[in-house]
Amino acid sequence: MHPAHPMQPGQPERIEYEYRRHGTQALIANFEVATGKIMAPTVQDTRTEADFVAHLQQTVALDPEGQWIFVADQLNTHKSATLVQWIAKALGIDEDLGVKGESEILKDMNARAAFLQNESHRIRFVYTPKHCSWLNQIEIWFGILSRRLLKRASFTSTDDLKQRIFQFIAFFNETFAKPFRWTYTGRPLVV
Repeated sequence: MHPAHPMQPGQPERIEYEYRRHGTQALIANFEVATGKIMAPTVQDTRTEADFVAHLQQTVALDPEGQWIFVADQLNTHKSATLVQWIAKALGIDEDLGVKGESEILKDMNARAAFLQNESHRIRFVYTPKHCSWLNQIEIWFGILSRRLLKRASFTSTDDLKQRIFQFIAFFNETFAKPFRWTYTGRPLVV
């Protein structure tokens, strides 16, 4: 492997196309719209439904009796049976949830989503329409992370990557965090 060649007058930077991959990390994070800060981030090897539930448990523990509205995309882990079971338990709901794939609330993703979106629950979800991730402000923040930290970066290990992500989040929260100000007027975009 060869190091990158820096930019020269009249020449773009040249980056070696061969590289050693050290692995990946999954970031699960919350964007608090009122402050623009990232709350309770989780960085780990996987992003299973159990990982997502553990992340939400960590988040809700910040204010166990508070009202929580999570905006999420249509990813299956955001509508899992494990998530429904945990939220039902956290809310003190003792009713029969049914059987996954067969009956009641756990029957399928539509039934689970309906339960998770119930406006009477103090912990609930709002789902963005499919193909509209730009409506979810955490996705906008992921773009900031990608441009400011990950783009063209090199990390020596997954631990190095994880540490740098946490450092970036702390720096961002301290220095740049503020609510996003959307200025879209509703007129169609001209391309």
